[in-house]
Amino acid sequence: MLWKESGWTVEDYYKLPEDGNQYEIVGGILELKPSPTTTHQRISHQLERVITDSCELEYIILDSPIDVILSESETRQPDILMIHRSREHIIEEHAIVGQPDLVVEILSPNSAKRDRTMKKESYARFGVPEYGIADPANLTIEQYVLKEPGKPYVLQQVFGHDDTVTSERIPCVSFSVDHVLKLDKGRP
Repeated sequence: MLWKESGWTVEDYYKLPEDGNQYEIVGGILELKPSPTTTHQRISHQLERVITDSCELEYIILDSPIDVILSESETRQPDILMIHRSREHIIEEHAIVGQPDLVVEILSPNSAKRDRTMKKESYARFGVPEYGIADPANLTIEQYVLKEPGKPYVLQQVFGHDDTVTSERIPCVSFSVDHVLKLDKGRP
C-alpha cells in the first residue's frame, strides 16, 4: 500500500495492514493512536461496567478499539460509546457508521491534548449529542452537550470526586465519580 500524507479515506483506512497499531483518520490525515496505559484500561473497564449495569436494556455500550466512521475522511476510536437500541442500525460488522449518542474519552498524559481539543471539536462537528471527558488525575468528569447542531459543545457540568454523574439526555446514567476513577486495591 502506498503511504500518503493527506487525503486518507475510509477505503484507504481499511486497506491498512494488520500491524497491531490503532489509527484514526482526522481531516483526511492518518494518525497513529498510542496504546493506552494500564491505569487507563482499568478505569475504562470500571466505567464501562458501571454504565452497562444501569443502561444495558436501553443502550448498546462498546469500548475501544472500535471504529466510528463519522465521514469519509474522519474516523475515531472512542474509549467508550453508547448507542440507543432504536439506532442500532448504525452498528455494522466492521464499525459504527454514524454518531453515537454518547462518547467518553479517558485522559492519559499522552492523550489529554487530543481528547480536549481535536476529539472534542470532531465529535461536536459531526453531531455526537454528548461528550464526556474522564480525568483520573483530577478525579473529575466533564460533561459536554450539543445545544445547537453545527456549533461547539457547551460545558454542561464538571462532576467532582464525590459527585454522582447524571445525564439529562441519558437518564439511566448515574454513578459516583470516585467509584469509576479511583483505583483501589482489590478492585479490577
